[in-house]
Amino acid sequence: MRDDGWEPLLATAKSFCEENDTDIPNMNAHYTRVRGRSRRQDEGSSTTMEHHFRVDIFTAAINFQLQELKNSFNEQAVELLILSVALSPKDAYKSFKIDDICKLAEKFYPRDFTEQEKICLKFQLQHYKLDVPKHQDFQNMSTLSELCRGLAISEKSKIYLLIDRLICPVLTLAVSTATTERAFSAMKLIKTRLRTRMEDEFLADHLVVYIEKEIAKNFTSEMIMDEFYSISNRRRA
Repeated sequence: MRDDGWEPLLATAKSFCEENDTDIPNMNAHYTRVRGRSRRQDEGSSTTMEHHFRVDIFTAAINFQLQELKNSFNEQAVELLILSVALSPKDAYKSFKIDDICKLAEKFYPRDFTEQEKICLKFQLQHYKLDVPKHQDFQNMSTLSELCRGLAISEKSKIYLLIDRLICPVLTLAVSTATTERAFSAMKLIKTRLRTRMEDEFLADHLVVYIEKEIAKNFTSEMIMDEFYSISNRRRA
């Protein structure tokens, strides 16, 4: 986006201005900086309007967003996401890389595959590369969920069992990450300074109720009391 996104964005902005009878700035004109209530051009300044919009605003905004992303994801999470892209069917499987997929299974899902299965995975990927991307039913796919569904419908998930097994946990990345973030956010609200001695089990029960509050709303106090009463009767029996 930073390297190739400026020209398409500028063309879109110009088209919008033309459709709405809005004046289009001369991008080759010198940029006049606003200082306080006065507008004046810096003496000797060679900054153009295009340089201001492209560098001072467009590029600066993208750099800020990139920094925010770097602060939000550690190196291990970034590597996991990068390796996961190798499974994506987007752009006619352009990102498909056998070595990256094998590394993904080896480094992040070692308990899901035996040593023998890790070796077999590489051979499956070699056959998969010659088969699936060229198959009519698997073209024009853009997401892993579509790929996973296509493998199941065509029953190729039975042929490429190890690949299908690897795709499934990758599909849960967004859900697992969101759940973890929600849990940490909820912990700050539940375990306050006055509740620092709360035991782990009691804390976990409170977190489940808070995080899944949409589900918890369906239960009334009477329903919970009846459940405890039935448990008590079963223990007596």
